[in-house]
Amino acid sequence: MVDLRRVRAAWASYDVTVRDLPLALAILTATFVPSLQDQGTQLGDLPGRPHDALTGVAIALQALPLVVRRRFPAACLALVSAGFALDQLAGFHTVAGVALPIAIFSTAAHLRSHRRTAAVVATAAYVALAVALADGGSGEGVTGFAEFYVVLAVAWGIGVWLRQSRAAEAEHRRLAAEGARAAERAVIAHELHDVVTHHVTAMVVQCEAARYLAQDPARLDDALTAVAATGRRAISDLRHLLDVLDPQHGPDPRTPTAGEVGELVEQARRSGQPVEYAQEGTTPHPPGGAEIAAYRVVQEALTNALKHAHGLRTVVRVRHDDDVVDVEVTTAGEAQQRVAPAGGGRGLAGLRDRVGLLGGELTAGPAPDGSFVVRARIPAGTRP
Repeated sequence: MVDLRRVRAAWASYDVTVRDLPLALAILTATFVPSLQDQGTQLGDLPGRPHDALTGVAIALQALPLVVRRRFPAACLALVSAGFALDQLAGFHTVAGVALPIAIFSTAAHLRSHRRTAAVVATAAYVALAVALADGGSGEGVTGFAEFYVVLAVAWGIGVWLRQSRAAEAEHRRLAAEGARAAERAVIAHELHDVVTHHVTAMVVQCEAARYLAQDPARLDDALTAVAATGRRAISDLRHLLDVLDPQHGPDPRTPTAGEVGELVEQARRSGQPVEYAQEGTTPHPPGGAEIAAYRVVQEALTNALKHAHGLRTVVRVRHDDDVVDVEVTTAGEAQQRVAPAGGGRGLAGLRDRVGLLGGELTAGPAPDGSFVVRARIPAGTRP
């Protein structure tokens, strides 16, 4: 069975002149069909004359230029118009006259510039042809010439409509592509913020702590080992993020999930943050958008705890239900009051947008006991 989509794709791959060739050949061939000999366009009612060598010139001028009707529309219209004028003034009245409205339509649809000039010149040429036919004894009258001009004007109008429709569609695609690129840039910015801020904050805190361990080689070695481990994790996460951005990369990049929160907790503990972690339920496989967002919420909350409440008790709770993922990160101490209470920071604001897009809700602010609490409730089953 013939695959029509493959055939259309193969045909579309040819040059536009090749695709316009069949139309030109069809009109050229139609002029030699006996049943169509008396079906040609007759403008001006001049008496007909037998076909001769000049007839072939008129037919060729009208039919063959259609091969370049989309590549060189103005030249096509000029040649077809000359052939049509010769056909009518000489009284051949061949069926090749149908090429004129096609050439006019093509010029309106595909001419890239000077379209108004082309319309004015074509109108002037038509008026000159009408005058010449009238001088040659035409009984068509003004009404007849006007009616035929309206037919040509309709062909021009259809071409203009097609060109404008294509331009509007192209503009719509451009705006859609720009919107998609902007959304992608926003996602990349959030991902970079989540990855870089968390790891770099942990490394800074670990390095600050290492300054006070110079007299204790064992603890200093542990601190530097933690810095190195955090740096390697940062490089790994950045590499995976860059792999996602690489169009040549495979379709299965690493994606963090709520099931890896334990690694974030251990990293925070190595940085000197006392963190308690409790998880209820199990993460699905493969993870969805809810699990990824939950991971980022915990990551950002721990980053803020390291920056603004280093050394104070932090409690992380993650609960997985069939229809929702709940995250709560509580950090003790009044120092957390200095973190933007309404989540005005780039990290929390970005997380609020991410959770909101998934149909969830994120809140961040001080609790009555003075601790700082980040809570997120994310509908499960959403895709990344």
